[in-house]
Amino acid sequence: MANFAKSDVPQFSVEVYQNEYLPEGGREVNAIVTVTATGGGTNGGMQSAARTYAQGSGPDAAVVIMVDCSGSMEYPPAKMRNARDATAAAIGTLRDGVAFAVVGGTHVAREIYPGGGQLATADARTREQAEHALRSLSASGGTAIGTWLRLADRLLATADVPIRHGILLTDGRNEHEAPEDLRATLEACAGRFTCDARGVGTDWEVKEVTGIASALLGTADIVADPAGLAPDFTRMMEAAMGKGVADVSLRLWTPVDTEIAFVKQVAPTVEDLTGRRSEAGPRAGDYPTGSWGDESRDYHVCVRVPSANVGQEMLAARAALIVPPPDGGTPTTLSQGLVRAVWTHDMTASTAINPQVAHYTGQAELAHVIQQGLDARKSGDVDGATAKLGRAVQLAGASGNDATAKLLAKVVDVLDVATGTVRLKAKVAEADEMTLETRSTKTVRVKK
Repeated sequence: MANFAKSDVPQFSVEVYQNEYLPEGGREVNAIVTVTATGGGTNGGMQSAARTYAQGSGPDAAVVIMVDCSGSMEYPPAKMRNARDATAAAIGTLRDGVAFAVVGGTHVAREIYPGGGQLATADARTREQAEHALRSLSASGGTAIGTWLRLADRLLATADVPIRHGILLTDGRNEHEAPEDLRATLEACAGRFTCDARGVGTDWEVKEVTGIASALLGTADIVADPAGLAPDFTRMMEAAMGKGVADVSLRLWTPVDTEIAFVKQVAPTVEDLTGRRSEAGPRAGDYPTGSWGDESRDYHVCVRVPSANVGQEMLAARAALIVPPPDGGTPTTLSQGLVRAVWTHDMTASTAINPQVAHYTGQAELAHVIQQGLDARKSGDVDGATAKLGRAVQLAGASGNDATAKLLAKVVDVLDVATGTVRLKAKVAEADEMTLETRSTKTVRVKK
């Protein structure tokens, strides 16, 4: 194991924001756990707490770009051309030494570069070769996204690296494989690599693309105009190159008779992690968070504690950031924080809602009511859609989520923000509705 300056390895910190006071008999404790990683992934990010590589001794990351090559990518022809240019731009952003490959996706998956079941190592020569290979990309055939992901998984598995990442682009619905086949693929790939997913144009299914990103702990977004693919791919690859620690889990330990009600990532996006728990010993469970660079994320943890009398206090949960060692031994703890419970007669103290908890509860509700409102709109339920999207406008305004407020204003006419009074627009551009749905889980952070 090579030695590095402390600054080469990302440093993690955990802060807990909560109202620890409960009334007599109170059982529910809510806390916002803020995790911040600094000092890693900014200068080539070659290290992780789980595995460290000497610079020049080998790649620390592997990336597979999956490009939709189905027949619809030729309509209009600029779509395929922009996809080729975007893939070339992403490859141009790779650090020297990073392993990479390009997959062309239709109703089957095929290796575009380098081929032979291998990954190439990024340098001037391989970038030029890859760009040349991209010229052969043409549009024909159907769409079976699961086959693309399984090929990417096989390719990434050949790299002995801590960071494995995919970028997936599609312009259509997954029409040539059963939904359960895609679900099985996502279950098989979860934890093996992360993946950002993008839909180009407006003929793809939002829930499919966001479902892929959610399952594989990546980001999802719409690129309505194909001309925007190159800058978006460049940003995605820059973010991937900034990752320094892989396979980080949020480990929650609770005492006897205490249970975790739910765990949600609430910033920068809302993502329910409750069902992804894996047991980690007595009264402890791990929740996957994926790969980290220089960034900060917030998690809402709700704990149910035993009923207690006034004056009692207890440790309700211990939150720790964990990475597995390469040899399968004892995990490394990067940082930890404590969630407490104190029972009191002071009603002012016990009924106060912590500002961070209140803010993110509202942000989670905002994401939920947007989805409900759009679903109601699609089903023709005008009253239901108006009520839910009106509540979304109210929540976005109250929390200062200006980006979401602007997206909502393209779907409804806002009559009064404070009361959530809105009127559905008679005509809404499909791209605007899909953008709101795709970005509905993006949150704004509370000022602490």
